[in-house]
Amino acid sequence: MSHILVVEDEEFLVRALKDNLESEGYTVAVAMDGEAAFTELEKRKPDLILLDLLLPKKNGFDVLKEVKEHLEWKIIPVIILSNLGEDSEIKRALELGASDYFVKSQHPIQEVVDKVREYLLGKGASKAQL
Repeated sequence: MSHILVVEDEEFLVRALKDNLESEGYTVAVAMDGEAAFTELEKRKPDLILLDLLLPKKNGFDVLKEVKEHLEWKIIPVIILSNLGEDSEIKRALELGASDYFVKSQHPIQEVVDKVREYLLGKGASKAQL
């Protein structure tokens, strides 16, 4: 069973993602801010991270950068799920090592869940879902 870490501070979205991912058979851990993400990563290495960029305590760009610099975590696929949709922000996240990028307002939860499944099955290959 695959383990997913959701790093998101919007409670409604956290509940929706958690419910949908768990109904697909995944285990889900949640971190409500950037610092808590590292606490969760230390507890259990996830198979995939869903990461918001606008977070309290430590922003998602910094979290992504640290994850990709860490020897044990750098191979974990990180899918950005953010309200930030400017080309420069998307490019920055991809350059820092994000596997994919979804603008929240442009993609339903099921599309994100489908993409998670693709990555966990080893088929995720697209970048920047705009």
